[in-house]
Amino acid sequence: MDYAAYLLYRGFTLLVAALPLGMVFRLGQALGWVGYVFAAPYRRLAVHNLTIAYGGQKTQREIRALARQHFLTLGANLLCSIKTEKFDAARLRQVADVDGMENILASFARRKGIVLVISHIGNWELFAQLCQYLPDEQWGTVYQPLGNRYIEAHIQRARRKVQLFNRHKGFNAPTAFLRAGGALGVLVDQHAGDGGVWTPFFGRLASTSTLAALLALRTEADLLPMAVQTDGVGRWRVVISPPVPRAGADGATLGADALTARLNGVLAGQIDRAPADWFWVHNRWKTPKPKFLLATYRRGIMLPPEVPADTLKPFRVLVRSTNWLGDAVMTIPAVQAIARGRPDARVTILCPAKLADLWKVVPGVADVLPIAADAGVFGVARAVKAAGPFDVAVLLPNSLRAGLEAWLAGVPRRVGFAGHRRAKLLNQVIREPRTADKEEAEPLPETVLRWQGREHQSRRYAHLATEIGAAEVAPYGEPPVLTTVKRERYGWRRVGICPGAEYGPTKRWLPERFAEAARLVAAERACEWVIFGVEKDREWGAPIEAALAAAGAKCENLTGQTTLAELMTALRGCDALLTNDTGTMHLAAYLGVPVAAVFGSTDPTLTGPLAPPGRVRILRHQVECSPCFLKECPLDLRCMKIVTPSSTSFTKDSAIRSPVPP
Repeated sequence: MDYAAYLLYRGFTLLVAALPLGMVFRLGQALGWVGYVFAAPYRRLAVHNLTIAYGGQKTQREIRALARQHFLTLGANLLCSIKTEKFDAARLRQVADVDGMENILASFARRKGIVLVISHIGNWELFAQLCQYLPDEQWGTVYQPLGNRYIEAHIQRARRKVQLFNRHKGFNAPTAFLRAGGALGVLVDQHAGDGGVWTPFFGRLASTSTLAALLALRTEADLLPMAVQTDGVGRWRVVISPPVPRAGADGATLGADALTARLNGVLAGQIDRAPADWFWVHNRWKTPKPKFLLATYRRGIMLPPEVPADTLKPFRVLVRSTNWLGDAVMTIPAVQAIARGRPDARVTILCPAKLADLWKVVPGVADVLPIAADAGVFGVARAVKAAGPFDVAVLLPNSLRAGLEAWLAGVPRRVGFAGHRRAKLLNQVIREPRTADKEEAEPLPETVLRWQGREHQSRRYAHLATEIGAAEVAPYGEPPVLTTVKRERYGWRRVGICPGAEYGPTKRWLPERFAEAARLVAAERACEWVIFGVEKDREWGAPIEAALAAAGAKCENLTGQTTLAELMTALRGCDALLTNDTGTMHLAAYLGVPVAAVFGSTDPTLTGPLAPPGRVRILRHQVECSPCFLKECPLDLRCMKIVTPSSTSFTKDSAIRSPVPP
């Protein structure tokens, strides 16, 4: 098959070589037009790349027109390269002018070698013919061998005047060649994968090879950028720029990474002068897999001093939030680690509208895209498309719907756990974290930091974040900066009570127990009480309010009267919160409010509040049937009834009575 392909290639090249150059150029343009019309994936890639480079300068109509012109120019140059490889020096001078020849002559005069910084611009095969202008000098290039050995041998014969160095065989030979005064061509414009350094290119981080910079620094060779611009039908202009300076603003010699960043700036300038000439159908800004966040990337990121992180073009990450308040709070450390994962990350949270107020105040979240309660999957997908484009979507819920939303919206990278029959909707599936058997698990602290053990729900989200390249996830989320209304304390504390639970009756401590606990605390110290809950929690809040009123305690019942934003403000005004295992518990812990939480049918090692030591007190008595995780108790709710204020350390050593750290 390789030989058959070679025969077809040779027959085609002989046919092209027999045609006049002008006809070959026009034929190449026609083939480029066919490619633009029918090669839809490459057309979309070209438009995508051009949007990254020129989205702030050109309209989408102008970008599409430039993409079309690029296909025509690329077809013409690729076809003409077959023709021009046979040209001698006299014929080359008829079709290719050279600007800046004095720059290369001056570098050759130094006799310390030249690294020719080349790229896929215009008819780049003319780089290999440049040796005919100065035949007495040594010319070479680093190349990537082709898979077809017959075509590879033919190309090597065609470039016999240039010494070829296979990049797979190491760089000792190219180094010696440069030290002997030769001129070595090195391509610098391709995606370099794991071997590259991430540095700005057109203001967007791109993996870039440091080979040209390393060779120049190792051999003290000049770095000479070169470009070939299309200058008409069958006409080109070779532009040789002056050597790239190696010193920084302080006069010190730049390292390889910083020098590579400077070369990217030079290359962008070359492309700006002839944007239709560059190879836009190459995935230059490829999203790495799996660790696209780059915080733990092997070669790291190089930001020149003149390019602050906030000026980079954003790498847009759509994070699909979980649907419940408590679950959402437990994902905050992971989401913030994602936002810190690379300097150009811009995180947008896609969440139910009821959670929008939370995500709007979470540090690290740039934008919030709320989902209306009646929005269908297609409506959400349309909203995501309108708010995009996004580079990746990180799906925190396991639901099939979350996968469909991202897939229908056309987000190119969709990341998450396999979930419920949605693996085929994802193109990066994260394996569930390994969990040790209970017998092998290390002992866990009594109250908080459960996520550092092996079972807490937040560990699962932290695992997802690190699997996509985030650095170590902090144990607690960075709290928001909220303005709390000042109030006079009169020497007493303001204590919150949250007696409801959305999950079901098995997570609700008895109202009379809340009231009794409040009376015990009020008997020892004056307190101002505030009751929190949603509308359907009124039946649980009313008896507590009545009991406190009967005891002469001051009480404000906010059940069903607060938005999420108002709830956060009210919680921040509390010195402590007595609560069930519910979303308000997690929210209070995130806001820095000391929490005393009653657990019954659920397990605090799985869903306990995340807060520093001393901020949380878990009120729980283990019974034989707990944790059962049932919404309705089939027995007598013994796990809740056994928890009484007098049978716990609640009044003797509780979060409510503990001093609040400054």
